[in-house]
Amino acid sequence: MPDRNNRNYLGLLLLISAVVVLLDRITKRLVVAHLAAGSTHTVIPGIFRISHVLNSGAAFSAFADSASPGAVRAGLIAFSVAAVLIVSYMLLKVRQSLSLTSIALALILGGAIGNLYDRVVYHYVIDFLEVHIVHYHWPDFNIADSAIVIGACLLMIEIFRPQSQS
Repeated sequence: MPDRNNRNYLGLLLLISAVVVLLDRITKRLVVAHLAAGSTHTVIPGIFRISHVLNSGAAFSAFADSASPGAVRAGLIAFSVAAVLIVSYMLLKVRQSLSLTSIALALILGGAIGNLYDRVVYHYVIDFLEVHIVHYHWPDFNIADSAIVIGACLLMIEIFRPQSQS
């Protein structure tokens, strides 16, 4: 009978990351192919639109209007590479369990790689999901961003969930 302590879920976790990257690439390509930059398509009036936004900044378009866009881009790429390396290392450490933590890290890794790809290849990130809730307009985002946020939420649940005393 196999020893449960020697299980290695790294392949499955990397598959989760790869699916995030693939879905991110496919959806961004569809948006680029079917919607001109700066335009939108209403899906649910007053609530949800598909947009085509070129985000040269960080989260919520921070630093997008910087006087040094090259420096901002280089800094964001360096930060993203560091994040990918750190999350990859953490994923290696938890690869022997399939848990909220390992799944969260796989989602974050896939999201970080998805947005890093855009920054390196296009010099901006393609955002296309636009949500309005009552009077609040959520900043446009994409599948990679969604995976990162879901992963971060899973980590928060894991942190605050009561741990069993063995």
